[in-house]
Amino acid sequence: MDEHTPERAAETPERTTHGVGPWQGEWPVDPRYDPELLERGDTRNVIDRYRYWRMEAIVADLDTHRHPFHVAIENWQHDMNIGSIVRSANAFLADTVHIIGRRRWNRRGAMVTDRYQHVVHHPDVEAFASWATEAGIPIIAVDNVPGATPVDEAELPERCVLLFGQEGPGISPEALAVASGHVEITQYGSTRSINASAAAAVIMYEWCRRHA
Repeated sequence: MDEHTPERAAETPERTTHGVGPWQGEWPVDPRYDPELLERGDTRNVIDRYRYWRMEAIVADLDTHRHPFHVAIENWQHDMNIGSIVRSANAFLADTVHIIGRRRWNRRGAMVTDRYQHVVHHPDVEAFASWATEAGIPIIAVDNVPGATPVDEAELPERCVLLFGQEGPGISPEALAVASGHVEITQYGSTRSINASAAAAVIMYEWCRRHA
């Protein structure tokens, strides 16, 4: 293994509480590395493979092996869960996150992962449905509505867009109407529903368990 590969790069510097400190020794010549990070250290929330890499280099590398599922989220009430769903989409290497409704969304929960995750905006359900039809990607709505199939029993296409609604009201009737499939998460306690971002993580993991 070459001494400048990402796997070795994370072993060279001294670790700090958050990330790694300045690069110790001769700097690597690989253009993927960021001179400023090499000099000051890398405290970003990235895996060791990407320590000291430029952000653009990380995105380019992720693009070479993104999974073929998309994630869509309705954004009518500035739901704080949207950022957490974007973070999970990055963790499970979704192709793209689609924000339906308001263009501005609460990024706090994303923990900067939106910089590494493709995010696009659709002004309304109609525009989102048109995109999905043109792309030939089925929409799978995730909500515990009548007629929904438990996700562990449902068909989950390898190429699809997983649609999530707002915390509380769930997916809008308009969005449910454009979905070709409806799935839910089996629950065993007294609560009617689970947190929207938690539900999204469960469904994305289930997709990865089958296809990744």
